[in-house]
Order: sequence, then C-alpha cells, then structure tokens
Amino acid sequence: MSTPLDGHIAPAADLARLTGDIALGHYRSRLTIETKPDGSPVTIADRAAEQAAREWVRQYFPEDGVLGEEFGEERAGARRRWVIDPIDGTKAFIRGTPLWGSLVALCEGERVLAGAAYFPAVGELIAAAPGAGCWWNGSRCAVSSVSALDDATVLTTDARFLDRPERRSGWDRMANRSAVARTWGDCFGYLLVATGQAEVMCDPILSPWDGAALYPIVREAGGAFTDWDGRDTAFGGSAIATNQALAVRARALLADPAPE
Repeated sequence: MSTPLDGHIAPAADLARLTGDIALGHYRSRLTIETKPDGSPVTIADRAAEQAAREWVRQYFPEDGVLGEEFGEERAGARRRWVIDPIDGTKAFIRGTPLWGSLVALCEGERVLAGAAYFPAVGELIAAAPGAGCWWNGSRCAVSSVSALDDATVLTTDARFLDRPERRSGWDRMANRSAVARTWGDCFGYLLVATGQAEVMCDPILSPWDGAALYPIVREAGGAFTDWDGRDTAFGGSAIATNQALAVRARALLADPAPE
C-alpha cells in the first residue's frame, strides 16, 4: 500500500493479503466440506490459510501470540497477539459467492492496534489503526453522511441468526424503515459501512476473530462500532457498525425490546 500508513497497519495488511491469497487458491474448487462442533462449515482452504498466517507470525514476530478461528491460541502469555479469521464468510466461499474476506488484527489485550480485511475475490483491501485513519485500496475512506433512515442501506449477515425475538424484531423495525435491507453481509458489510456505501451493519453473534479487525476499520472511517448493548468494544460477542449520523437511531431501533 503506497500510503503514509501507521507502522502497525502495513504488517496487518501484508498478513491479510497472504492469508487471503492462500484461501483464493482453493476458491471455486472441489472442496470437502466438514462441519465443526458449532455447526459452521470448514474446508482445507480455511486451515491452509490460517497455517500460512501462523507461520508468517512465527517468522516475523516470534514473540507475539496468535488467536485464530481454526487452531485456537498460541503463546497465550504474549504481550501482543495476532487475531486471525482466515475466511470470514465460509458459507459464501463454498458457494462461490465472492463476498468473503480474510481478517487480521494486532492486539494488546483488548486494545486493537491495527486491523485489516482483504477480499481477494473482488480485489479489495481495507486497513486501519487508531489515529492513522482508514485506508481502502490505498486511499483514505470515510463513512457516509446519510442521516435519514429511509435513505439508508442496512445490512446483516443472515436474519436467521438474530436468535433472540427482541433482536429479530429490532432488525425488522430497522429494515422496514430503510431504503435498502440486505443479508449477504459477513465482513463485506463492514467494508461497505466504512467506505460510505452502506449505513448500518449488524451481527448478533461475533467471535473475537470476526470483530477485532473490523473495529478500527469502522471507527477510523468516522463510524461507530459497538456491541449490541452499545458498549464500545470489539470483543462484546456481537456488533453494530454505523455511520455517525445514524448511530443513535439505529441502536435504539435494534436494541429496544418493544415495538415503537
């Protein structure tokens, strides 16, 4: 990336590219699909990409730890750790849909130092670090200024994942008031918010390797990223990402258990 990037962004972006390119080598190929204990799918592409990412960390940052979706935690006592989702959107990946990505974050505890998301099937890379801005394909990007919900595009990964009735009713309230509501989300939805192409992206269930990279990306683009209860964290187990203009309105609709 030929931009004056923060020192933490460049290696995060490099690792996201490496991880995504390994996964891309298996994309739209004949894959054996396994089911993990949590019911989610996994293939050789997920495992090969994460293994390559771990080898990269061992080579370039041997004192750092790693937390990855497929192989868990390595060097748990390390001051810093790389949090990796080799393929966010595996269900999309195995169906040949290009809106999957590889997510990488560098963290100290729950403080995210940098995050990068690479979408190799569509040639998109977005990365950020606190105070260094959000960079999309090498250029600075920002959330939209849309302030009316009836002009907004709102996204979620899959409405069926809105497991609690109040969360489903919150999504329905917001979706029914918006201009456009879509559910092919995963990590690509957060890119759309950070680049001003959508106004709201929400997920009721989010693992640390899902949220860590996306947190600085949305915030450094000028948006708001909280868990479903409004806490300012990448590690709350859920996420609502918005532009600033709709932050209060969207969270009120999504979190309010009672209809208006």
